[in-house]
Amino acid sequence: MFHLPQVLDCVAAAVPERKAIVCRGKQWTFAEFTGRSNRLANALLELGFGCHKERRDLQDWESGQDLLAVYLHNSNEYLEAMFGAFKARLAPFNVNYRYVEEELVYLLNNAKARVIVYQRSFGEKLAAIRAQVPSLAYFIEIDDGGPRFIEEAIDYESLIAAASPSSPDLSYSPDDLYILYTGGTTGQPKGVLWRQGDIWISVLGGRRLIDKGIIDSLDEVAAIAKEGTMPVLPAPPFMHAAGQWNAIMGLFAGNTVVIQDRVDQFDTVDILNTIDRENIVMISIVGDAFAHPLIEEIKRGRHELSSLRFFLNSGAHLSAKSKRALMELLPKTRILDFLGSSEGGNQGQHVEDIDDNQPGTFRMSPGNAVLNDSCTELLEPGHDGTGWWARRRYVPIGYLNDEAATKKTFLELKGERFAIAGDRAELLPGDLVRLLGRDSLVINSGGEKIFVEEVEEAIKNHAAVKDVLVVGRDSERWGREVTAVVSLHSGAAANNNEFLRESARHFARYKLPKAIFVVP
Repeated sequence: MFHLPQVLDCVAAAVPERKAIVCRGKQWTFAEFTGRSNRLANALLELGFGCHKERRDLQDWESGQDLLAVYLHNSNEYLEAMFGAFKARLAPFNVNYRYVEEELVYLLNNAKARVIVYQRSFGEKLAAIRAQVPSLAYFIEIDDGGPRFIEEAIDYESLIAAASPSSPDLSYSPDDLYILYTGGTTGQPKGVLWRQGDIWISVLGGRRLIDKGIIDSLDEVAAIAKEGTMPVLPAPPFMHAAGQWNAIMGLFAGNTVVIQDRVDQFDTVDILNTIDRENIVMISIVGDAFAHPLIEEIKRGRHELSSLRFFLNSGAHLSAKSKRALMELLPKTRILDFLGSSEGGNQGQHVEDIDDNQPGTFRMSPGNAVLNDSCTELLEPGHDGTGWWARRRYVPIGYLNDEAATKKTFLELKGERFAIAGDRAELLPGDLVRLLGRDSLVINSGGEKIFVEEVEEAIKNHAAVKDVLVVGRDSERWGREVTAVVSLHSGAAANNNEFLRESARHFARYKLPKAIFVVP
């Protein structure tokens, strides 16, 4: 097994002068990107951060490494911060930049974050909550304009400029952690703990494309990198798996990762301009929330898009209607539709052409299975009823600081580790799985996972509300959308705008109900 700094350094040695990242008019070769991440690693080590207890001495839900919070829009610094942390044996984790103060306090305290890399425009919100996060010792700020709110923050560029570009002399391990926070299967955001050796194989490029066998030599990693000259555009936010994983996979394959100019929101004109300007071969998107506005803009006929060959979808449902529209507009482009989760990695792929009419059916990736209701047996193809879709062997080890959720989601069966993310499924002949839906109280809306009880509790804070039920309903754009059914106290009166204002005090705007119905 390999650790992630080992893979990056191997790729950089194989193609040092190739462009690794292109971002808003600037570019960095693999040698430059590796040097900048080395500098950050050395700076973090100088500040006293690193690994304090090895994996063998810890429970599955514990970390012996300091945690670094990454609070950024998509940028070269996002990926530098991740690999700089890996190289200093810290564990970086993603911060959702849409969170309001209450959510940020929960997340940073749950992680016991020691250091945070953030952009200055987020400084006001961070300054407001810093006293509530006692574990945070250092603030590393990226200057994106505007006033400073944390005076003792360390300037990112000055910090790395003063540090050595040499690779730190540390004893790395495939057991070092890769942490991804998700709002997924168990309500409040949880830090999914992956061993780097496992996520490399499960998600980040550690399997061969042809036979799906495991890449077991660095010579093979280097050979793949030398062939990889494809400019790729991971359009989703890097704070989510869909964006982050596709960006890192692109780097590990020796490809050039291109970041669009507009990253604070999804700008279709900017995305399509970037494809034409940088000759993008593959773009990754998140379901119909991305596909619908892209399709409308492509129909206007203002973009060439002659280089584009692959639309890669993950993180949310991409409807058959959207797939057909994309294939009709871009007949030379192939649609790759992947299913997975933060807890399970890449679990299946649906490659659909015009004549294919099997929605919800995926070809299983290696290492997947369907378990019975009690999670004690593997089900055979064509079994009666439904089961739990599970990923086996190269899976996470637990949830950070949560013993109960760890033991519920990650279990051992017949000597193998399994991750059960909560999806109900049927195993069909020919390594096909029909996905039936998630069994837990989560609405997946445009790739964002929204815990219904959190929304209910927020609306209940309004004085007029007696009770509320939040459900997901079908949405052409978002796949599923948050919908609230509310009853009021006797004699009380309130309008929907009041409910929305109350909810917005407690969480990010994407969690707000798209529709509210008041009933007796």
